[in-house]
Amino acid sequence: MFSNLKYPIIQAPMAGGIATVDLALAVSQNGGLGFLAAGYKTPEAIEQEIIKCKEAALPFGVNIFVPQNDSLDESLYLYKERLEEDFQIPLTIPKPDDDYWTEKLELVKTYKVPYVSFTFGCPTNEIIEQIKENGSYVIVTVTNLEEAKIAVQQGADAICLQGIEAGGHRATFQNVDEESYVPLMEFISTVRKEMPVPIIAAGGIINGKDIHLALNAGADAVQLGTAFLCTEESGANPVYKQALQSGEFTETALTRTFSGRLARGLKNEFMVKYESIAPAIYPAVNTLTQPIRAKALKDQNPQAMSLWASTRFKEIQSGTVKEIFDRLIKELELCRSSCI
Repeated sequence: MFSNLKYPIIQAPMAGGIATVDLALAVSQNGGLGFLAAGYKTPEAIEQEIIKCKEAALPFGVNIFVPQNDSLDESLYLYKERLEEDFQIPLTIPKPDDDYWTEKLELVKTYKVPYVSFTFGCPTNEIIEQIKENGSYVIVTVTNLEEAKIAVQQGADAICLQGIEAGGHRATFQNVDEESYVPLMEFISTVRKEMPVPIIAAGGIINGKDIHLALNAGADAVQLGTAFLCTEESGANPVYKQALQSGEFTETALTRTFSGRLARGLKNEFMVKYESIAPAIYPAVNTLTQPIRAKALKDQNPQAMSLWASTRFKEIQSGTVKEIFDRLIKELELCRSSCI
């Protein structure tokens, strides 16, 4: 599965500029698997990042969002009016788009990207087979057993199980409220009993003990995002990093307010104020609120920014990727020799 990796540690493909080339390469250089995030980027931008990773001759992956355009309705226009009134910023209802789906699929095939993962759905069997035949290893992110079965039936080489603890967007195939929120370790156990497919565990993994527990529960590898947010190589802006470590925020919550899709982040004033009226319309809401988030960043106001993070954000540490990696491996090896 990941035999070319020294350690079964994968860096989460955090979209929005966080998963930089420097971050991906640093993780791979230290024995893990770095990932680029194609979501929200133009084909030209992600192509340049792929070229840089290819030149480094290290294993890496690219994550692509499966297109999803929820129907626009009156609730979106009402949300727009309320936000414009409160923030005094002109907002725009975007036209539907597929985030350059076809172009990005062609890019990962053209450059024979070693690992290709998908979020927000599962591609058709035909698409997955084309990518696999081109030499790529295909991973599909899932949030429940039913999605896991679909991904395997469609030909995925591996599945990434996203526990409820995970920061950022829920990777559900449909933009709906989930019937239950399953902790990661329980999720791993359930899927492992049902399916022999390679499993990547994601959600609230922040230290070596967490990695040890996930692997012992049946995972073949783990995926960490929040643990790398405050590294020097991360593309998270200074306001974001400060918010994560300042102590100003005490908890995370799931919200639709910023994007129209459930996502876990630091619970701030924007989430509290607008949760009851935010429509489940993705990606339109994400585009709609972008000017508000941009102004908040300019004003250094974390109370109106989307600050995605896992439930374990209080344990984040700063430093280089190498420093974080060295700590993770030291903790993992200690647990392997002493943890029950």
